[in-house]
Amino acid sequence: MKLQIHLAAFGLLSTVLLPSLAPGQGSLTPPGAPAPTMKTLQQVEPRTPISSAPFTITEPGSYYLTTNLTVSNANGITIATNGVTLDLNGYTIRSTANPASGTAILIYGDLRNLAILNGNIEGGVTNNAGTYNGPGFDYGIGYYYLSTAPRAVRVSGVNVSGCRYDGIDVGNSDSTVVENCAVRTIGGKGIVATVVKNCTALECGDTAIEGWTVSDCWGRSIGSGHGVYAKTALNCYGRSRSGNGVYADNAQNCYGESDYGNGVYAITAQNCRGSSNNGDGVRVTATAQNCRGYSISGNGVYAKTALNCSGYGFSGNGVYAYSAQNCYGESGSGYGIYADSAQNCYGESDYGNGIFADRTAIGCYGRSLNGVGVNTKNAVFCVGTRTNGTAILTVMANGCYVASGEGTIIATYKYNMP
Repeated sequence: MKLQIHLAAFGLLSTVLLPSLAPGQGSLTPPGAPAPTMKTLQQVEPRTPISSAPFTITEPGSYYLTTNLTVSNANGITIATNGVTLDLNGYTIRSTANPASGTAILIYGDLRNLAILNGNIEGGVTNNAGTYNGPGFDYGIGYYYLSTAPRAVRVSGVNVSGCRYDGIDVGNSDSTVVENCAVRTIGGKGIVATVVKNCTALECGDTAIEGWTVSDCWGRSIGSGHGVYAKTALNCYGRSRSGNGVYADNAQNCYGESDYGNGVYAITAQNCRGSSNNGDGVRVTATAQNCRGYSISGNGVYAKTALNCSGYGFSGNGVYAYSAQNCYGESGSGYGIYADSAQNCYGESDYGNGIFADRTAIGCYGRSLNGVGVNTKNAVFCVGTRTNGTAILTVMANGCYVASGEGTIIATYKYNMP
């Protein structure tokens, strides 16, 4: 009992004499003034709003429209400095000027690092049998040339309609891109840039789409311009009244149409289709490969070298080439295949020669109703047919025969033949 009392007394004494082992509660000194916790308006929206026009941008930065803009006799927005992003924010810039005048968005001077995005430019210019007039802008997006064209310019997601002259022109000499844009009813050129992709330009008085590289585009000119005009055209459709449907150094997977020009006109063409009323369906100055052409009065396919091509010419030739290999040609009154040398080709014609090869035809089949099936200097393993006429006409025939006994073979020299 005395031991318990002594321990209790010792515990009470320890509690009083020993320092507290509990953690401290911090300073009681009041803190300083409260710091701001809200963002400034500039931090929330670090862009400059545009709510009226005309408006000139003189400082680099980001700008955006807050409403539709309308001008009566001036430019809409002028960009006069480098390093500008202009977001139309889905709004429309209009002009009521009559006759049309000014530019909706003008790039003034030799500028670089610009972006114009997401909106519409609208005028009231209409097309009356090839004459463009009415209220609106002269130009949709254009530039004022001082010493060099704009550089590093991107236009994306902009629609332009009803301009007296050009729709979107940012120059095609240095690093300019127009993508995902559409223009319509443009008196001059529809779209011009170094690179044009995923764009549409319709009812243009001049060339609809022009660039160094044009891909996945649709262009239509109702005048003397071209539907698509490019160094390289990929996956494009072009149509023109009197120009070429697609005009390119290199055309791949393209389709072109023209009334008075060529459907597709290129240095090289691969997997292309073309049609024309008065020109050639596909006209290639070097090699056409896997191409198909149609023409009423011209050649279906015209090429220096035609590989795996097919062509139809109503009054012209089906395929006209210096060298034709694995080709098919058909004509009403011209030649099915007209070549210097033809190999593994099939040609037919109603009133012309099925195949005419100035030097050599090898492994070819020619059919004609009223002309000659195969007409060449050297026929090797060829087959010809012509009812009650000449199936094969040649100087030297080697291993040739007449299909189904129709027609005769006229040859100065015969080898490996009955």
